[in-house]
Amino acid sequence: MISRPLASGLILVSLSLLLSACAVPRQQPGLMDVSERPAEKALLAGMRAYEDAQYPQAEKLLTQALKDGLSSPRDRAAANKHLAFIYCTSQRVQACEDAFRAARAADPAFALTKSEAGHPQWGPVYQRMRQ
Repeated sequence: MISRPLASGLILVSLSLLLSACAVPRQQPGLMDVSERPAEKALLAGMRAYEDAQYPQAEKLLTQALKDGLSSPRDRAAANKHLAFIYCTSQRVQACEDAFRAARAADPAFALTKSEAGHPQWGPVYQRMRQ
């Protein structure tokens, strides 16, 4: 039979171990963890295509990334921002405005940089959307 003080000590040690296990913070996933997910993979490829001026391919990949379910609000906003740029430069003004609205809906902190907001093709659409 275990004495009462010993049993209490064992309970305290057990609780302490349990609580310390719960307090271990989860590690945030890194680029290598997410870059192979279909949505994130499509986002990276879409942004690469955009930077290489392959706009039809970029549009396809960015749209696919959104359909595949990007997990990060900032990633969804970035995909929509680049789609807005593509739409505005191809005179699809309503689609451009809708993409900017989707970016803001995904990430309420979404904003273009000063130079992006001053762009002659999408800057005015972005300013209208903000009002």
